[in-house]
Amino acid sequence: MATLLARTLIVLCAVAVVARKIRKIGARDAGFPPGPPTLPIVGNLYMFPKEFAHYKFTEWARQYGGIYSLKLGPGTAIVLTDAAAVKELMDKRSATTSDRPPMHIGALVTGGLHLVLARYGDTWRTLRRTAHAILTPQATSRHLPIQLAEATQLLHDILRTPQGFYTHVQRYSSSVIFSVLYGKRAPRYETPETTAFFQVEHEWELLMEPGATPPVDMIPLLKLVPERWSKWKRDSRRVRALQRALYFGLLDETAERVRKGEHNGSYMEEVLARQEEFGMNREMTGYLAGVLIEAASETTSSYLNSLILALVAYPDAQKKAHEEIDRVVGQHRMPTLDDLGRLPYVQAIILETHRFRPVLPLLVPHATIAVEEYQGYIIPEGATIFINAWGIFHDPALFDSPEDFIPDRYLLTENGTKPGVDGSHLRSTLAFGAGRRFCSGGHLAQNAIKINAMNLLWAFDFNPAVDSNGRPIKVDTFAYSKGATMGPSPFKCNITPRSKEKAEIIEREFLEAADTFSKFEFGLNPEDQEFVTKSRAQDH
Repeated sequence: MATLLARTLIVLCAVAVVARKIRKIGARDAGFPPGPPTLPIVGNLYMFPKEFAHYKFTEWARQYGGIYSLKLGPGTAIVLTDAAAVKELMDKRSATTSDRPPMHIGALVTGGLHLVLARYGDTWRTLRRTAHAILTPQATSRHLPIQLAEATQLLHDILRTPQGFYTHVQRYSSSVIFSVLYGKRAPRYETPETTAFFQVEHEWELLMEPGATPPVDMIPLLKLVPERWSKWKRDSRRVRALQRALYFGLLDETAERVRKGEHNGSYMEEVLARQEEFGMNREMTGYLAGVLIEAASETTSSYLNSLILALVAYPDAQKKAHEEIDRVVGQHRMPTLDDLGRLPYVQAIILETHRFRPVLPLLVPHATIAVEEYQGYIIPEGATIFINAWGIFHDPALFDSPEDFIPDRYLLTENGTKPGVDGSHLRSTLAFGAGRRFCSGGHLAQNAIKINAMNLLWAFDFNPAVDSNGRPIKVDTFAYSKGATMGPSPFKCNITPRSKEKAEIIEREFLEAADTFSKFEFGLNPEDQEFVTKSRAQDH
């Protein structure tokens, strides 16, 4: 009897211990930053937003502060909506905050070889070292001619078919990076590589948006669910196949062109030649190039279409920019990068577009590899860190009327903040990442943004489209597509050249760019070749 009682007591004690541990799952530990109320087991998973997470994260930041925590099952996420916290934790303490959280779906698609998503370790260091070796400012300057030529075609495309501006911008951004990486351009949006990229990138962005898929990393048992009952598994397999077809197809074309001696100075030519030196294999090389396409093409096109959207919605800002660029550049030539230093209002427009509609409103999550303490709060090892760029750039404590597009704010203070408010922790380059995860291709991207912002403002008037009664159709500055990258949904506007002389300059500059284009026009299909021939013949 005594033995039975003892066993019963042992079992009851064990059950009590297990129950207590289970109750703690999902609970916020003492010392963690505050946050929304949790439920047992799930924590805050029940309330985690499934789309446009930056809006909810910002709402919580206004309630719980610039640093707060979320419990995602047994895991912890820290949300930073405070520029000083980002600078301290992400930049100054990058040695312990530069990991990525486990991303099973990302690893399923890319095999763990995605530079942006790779965990902090040897693979990431090899990929990062290779990217740094080829994406130097000096190397970027060598690719400026094709960037300028492609920017000229963007003006030409908009001049000829202004209603297609949205995809003209996408063609531009993808063609530049295809040329720079693989030495092969895309003269049309319908060029197979361009349409393939934007198809796979759209599906990839939807798959990786916070909250868009089940919390596999928080609840590992979900990995065991058969594929026929797991849409995310089917989606992952499809996206992986699409990515590999594009990225490795382009890589193999480049290798074959190099074998034939047809070099044109592309980045992948260098990586292929130095694979052994870099410690890269074919898989790593293919995915490195693919990541660089993603980083440059989708972000640049999203930024430029956001710029156009803002110019349509805020005509006073556009008018001020027109007056400045006409005064400095004039009517008889296109702008150059050397002009930008004398265009403070255009610079302000560039900065305000980054603030108004940041391309990565939550950046890519970081993770800690050691316990950190900040302002009395404990940040545990293995915590996911979200950098809420949207919330920082739309903080009414920092910015007057943060929901409005007001470039003038950057003429009043260096970082656009209210006069008298400390904005020293802010940086406009937040969209390019933080700490050791800062974007390797930042120089290339910033050149693209500067060139095209000046060109578009110099060349065109951007006005609302009109309805059948001639009334202006107001654009919706919050109509943005779902996904980790923030780009406006397609919209209509009326784009016209600002003068006949400027239209003629665009036509002439496009024709003169033919020699630059020809160095990158390998393997064009018949439709692309016909387009190239016709578009240049029309300008004679």
